[in-house]
Amino acid sequence: MASGFYNVPKAVNEPVKSYAPGSPERAAVLATYKKMFNEKVDIPFYIGGEEFRTGNTVDIHPPHDHKHCVGQYHTAEKKHIELAIKKAAEARVKWAKTPWQDRAAIFLKAADLLAGPFRYKMNAATMIAQSKNVFQAEIDAACELIDFLRFNVQFMTEIYSNQPESAPGIWNRMEYRPLEGFVYAITPFNFTAIAGNLPASAALMGNVVIWKPASTQVYSAQVIMELFQAAGLPDGVINMVMGSSSMITNTLLDSPEFSGVHFTGSTPVFNSFWETIGKNINKYKTYPRIVGETGGKDFIWAHPTSCSQEVATAISRGAFEYQGQKCSAASRAYLPKSLWPAIKESVIKDANSFKMGTPEDPTNFVNSVIDRKSFDKLAGYLDQAKKDADAEIIVGGGYDDSVGYFIEPTIIVTTNPMYETMCTELFGPIITIYIYEDEQWEEALELVDKTGEYALTGAIFSGDRYVINIATNKLENAAGNFYINDKPTGAVVGQQPFGGARASGTNDKAGSVWNLLRWVSNRTLKETFVPPTDYRYPFLGE
Repeated sequence: MASGFYNVPKAVNEPVKSYAPGSPERAAVLATYKKMFNEKVDIPFYIGGEEFRTGNTVDIHPPHDHKHCVGQYHTAEKKHIELAIKKAAEARVKWAKTPWQDRAAIFLKAADLLAGPFRYKMNAATMIAQSKNVFQAEIDAACELIDFLRFNVQFMTEIYSNQPESAPGIWNRMEYRPLEGFVYAITPFNFTAIAGNLPASAALMGNVVIWKPASTQVYSAQVIMELFQAAGLPDGVINMVMGSSSMITNTLLDSPEFSGVHFTGSTPVFNSFWETIGKNINKYKTYPRIVGETGGKDFIWAHPTSCSQEVATAISRGAFEYQGQKCSAASRAYLPKSLWPAIKESVIKDANSFKMGTPEDPTNFVNSVIDRKSFDKLAGYLDQAKKDADAEIIVGGGYDDSVGYFIEPTIIVTTNPMYETMCTELFGPIITIYIYEDEQWEEALELVDKTGEYALTGAIFSGDRYVINIATNKLENAAGNFYINDKPTGAVVGQQPFGGARASGTNDKAGSVWNLLRWVSNRTLKETFVPPTDYRYPFLGE
């Protein structure tokens, strides 16, 4: 990929390691896991390159072994957040003027460091504190973050190379300036890659960032900061802070220097950000960029012409990988009556074959949910489903928090297409299935589209191309990432830019030129080589 006088290496997706029994990567990551699990870390927050340890700490417990402690992190007070604003502004003076190729080199180096010496530490940290099995950690914390870092550089050069036409005697140029102020990045627990990308993408475009990772992801966030430091990121460009979410957010959104928010999290929290920004709009130097990916109630719909085994596998993977805690996880399905017996047999067989336990055992397909709050919420929905006449749990339904926060992969079948777990985002290993009469497949599509407020991901299955076309059109606005004959999870950077609309976010597509364009403020430059010296135009005559 060429841009200007520089040739940027063309981005390619990072190969996924197998971690098969006997493989060197399996031995390496498990050894790293064991070492880190038996150590205790003391994680500071970072402002202007300085490490802060306030003594106000929160312990870090692996969710699959919640009595064990792997360390602690320090929390900030309001004065520290105000200092972060000041230090970010100071760092912006140089960073915003840093040539793009130098910014690119830092993040390309970070990608190579993560592909090499940081890979197993990043994966192990994600396995320990976010309870991901080794494969889920690999495709997230290593491969996807590497892909974000590499592809974003390529996307940046594509943006910069987009220049206006120039008439004779004139040179027109488009300058892609960073935003005037700081960007606030708020990241979730479920993807280490998102935690790295939200601050890094804005920083790549010349912005300074104040980053608040999720409290349950701080363990791997610390490794991300170590990675950026090792890659040579200047002090103050990305400042990582932890503490009271409301205090941090209110302080940052109250600052005239606030220029944008890069968010992944819940819809209610994002809505509250938008409301606060609206109330504060007269305080800001510029209209802030508001970019967010929020909730989802992601679906699988199958037509009678579908292959039952393909649908069953999509349910088993799409609903239960990473305990259903992916933004894109399937949590509702609409299946034809004729295929249901075969699908039912397959998914029950799959669910009963899942091993559940610690990520340290790579044969465990399912691990724990993230914390006590999530466990209690999910257990409550399972208890209610056991009581309701219009719901039946056909597999799973159990839970156990004696060692870790374990929820059994559960399938609920309902006779009510508006049953609560068909509509409400659960964020756990629970999928609810509605069985429809074969001839009512178009009515089932209407249900898919009208159920709930979200529109993040969705999947349809059919062996009939005409049906695929009808379903794709009817569900045009039901999902920002739409899958045909595949599960609704597993978007790959550079292949399926990710994001949804409706109550699922602003659909700015992480890992794309469209997202990076949100972090620049264009300036058009026109240079005239020989300016006119007489105001009169020919139409005026003599």
